[in-house]
Amino acid sequence: MPALDVVDDRLQQAMKLVLLATLPGMLAAFWLYGWGMLINLVLAATAALAVEAAVMHLRQRPPGPTLSDGSALVSAALLALALPPYCPWWLTLSAAAFAMVFGKHLYGGVGLNPFNPAMLGLALVLVTFPYPMTLWPSPHGMDLPSGLQHVFGIGQMPDAWVQATALDSLRINKSLTIDELFAGNPAFGHFGGRGVEWVNLAFVAGGMFLLQRKVISWHAPVGMLASLFIISLLCWNGSGSDSHGSPLFHLLSGATMLGAFFIITEPVSGPRSPGAKLLFGVGVGLLTYLIRTWGGYPDGIAFAVLLMNLCVPALERFVAARQQPETP
Repeated sequence: MPALDVVDDRLQQAMKLVLLATLPGMLAAFWLYGWGMLINLVLAATAALAVEAAVMHLRQRPPGPTLSDGSALVSAALLALALPPYCPWWLTLSAAAFAMVFGKHLYGGVGLNPFNPAMLGLALVLVTFPYPMTLWPSPHGMDLPSGLQHVFGIGQMPDAWVQATALDSLRINKSLTIDELFAGNPAFGHFGGRGVEWVNLAFVAGGMFLLQRKVISWHAPVGMLASLFIISLLCWNGSGSDSHGSPLFHLLSGATMLGAFFIITEPVSGPRSPGAKLLFGVGVGLLTYLIRTWGGYPDGIAFAVLLMNLCVPALERFVAARQQPETP
């Protein structure tokens, strides 16, 4: 068994690489939405580290190793990227604190959590505060002073600074064809959400870096993206008003690539074996499409991941049973 400090060093190095790999997506989100994503990041990181230190103090354990391993910062970064830019400060703090307490330390800390902490925090605010979670800003819509005013509820807010996302616009559409939606709705870009296409591609670049450095394996991302592509292709009925969107639309909208390369590859709450990782990704992709299309939430990745977290022990047992040689 490796020494504890060696394990901590490996975890710290992996978390540093994950944070580095999020930079392309963060820069793309900053280009698209402005300062809101960075404000989210500062608030989420502050709350995550503060709660982490407080919990370790209550457990009468030294907070230094836990704070320095980078796991809290990674959860905060993923949460900040998944929350709407310029959402209220208390919403970001609530999500981050809940993620740390109920997603991580309630089960004993890093390495023991059965659920993805960032997605648990995101699911909490999606269920309890649905209205502010729908307020996504228009691209390039707010400078830093205006953004801070909105986040902290100070001063007059600019008019028409929010819009429905492409996924939400498609979900509630009843009369317009896909061509009409893409032509007349500013939320739509060339293939997916306007500007969000580039954010997703930036996360692909970061994911390729993690694959090249062997921080993650290909099984879960390929399983998720392949299943999402196949089910959206099978259910795609062209450009009519009842269309659920093309496969390319689903791959390049919402938090698809963030989920595929950074969320479902979380090593603690996800499976260990390659076969189980592949099945885990397949399940997340299928559930994401079902929630996007027929559920009450436009994206659905958080709930898909948490539901599949519940299935991890069964997936591991299933794969192990299939790999055992038959007795004569």
